Amino acid sequence: MQDWAGRRYWLVGASEGLGRALAEVLSRAGIEVIVSARNAERLQELADSLPGKVQAVAMDVSDMASVRAAAEAVGPLDGVIYLAGAYWPFPAQRWDPEQAAIMGDVNFTGALRVLGCVVPAMAAAGRGHVVVVGSLSGFRGLPGSIGYGSAKAGLMHLAESMHADLRGSGVKVQLTNPGFIRTRLTERNDFAMPQIMEPEDAARRVFEHMQTDRFKTSFPSPFAWLFRGGQLLPDRLWYGMFGKGA
Repeated sequence: MQDWAGRRYWLVGASEGLGRALAEVLSRAGIEVIVSARNAERLQELADSLPGKVQAVAMDVSDMASVRAAAEAVGPLDGVIYLAGAYWPFPAQRWDPEQAAIMGDVNFTGALRVLGCVVPAMAAAGRGHVVVVGSLSGFRGLPGSIGYGSAKAGLMHLAESMHADLRGSGVKVQLTNPGFIRTRLTERNDFAMPQIMEPEDAARRVFEHMQTDRFKTSFPSPFAWLFRGGQLLPDRLWYGMFGKGA
């Protein structure tokens, strides 16, 4: 059984949903958790509720100065988990450029900022743990997924690139791709969400993956099999199933 006691993990995107539930799981495992998000009040509420050692560091992942200041305040780390997210569902016919840009900036470009301030030091030290939370929606194009799915696809590619660079370096990189999770963001969906998970269940799955040496996991099954297997389908079949618009 892996001993997590005393390790320091920076959880970026911690104030709501999966992030909040994962902070609870990590704290109960004995990990010192540094929680970050934009809402300082919600962060402090979370910090006050956790059973273990915790530090709340407010940060806007879309602001490089804010990220640099937060990374300096956080200091040396054993691990970093990136799951900051923004989400609005809409198709290309009803494209909202402002919302799409926010999704791209928070879900993908924010990871470039945060991880860029953390990963080089881990690589230089020859130790560390990077966990990136992608999405089943990032595997292939879907209707109504302008902005979100595209950003998650970029985030997943980023994790794959880090894994390729850092294998054997002492820095472990992992990617988790969950399906639907019941949060204030998925409440915006007006369509069926198969096998939707509670945040606590998804957090448990993420932490279980963190305890393995595997690079990637996608869940829940069998819903995840559809998306992973869909990468092998001809375009005609995939878009015949999913490409009819939203």
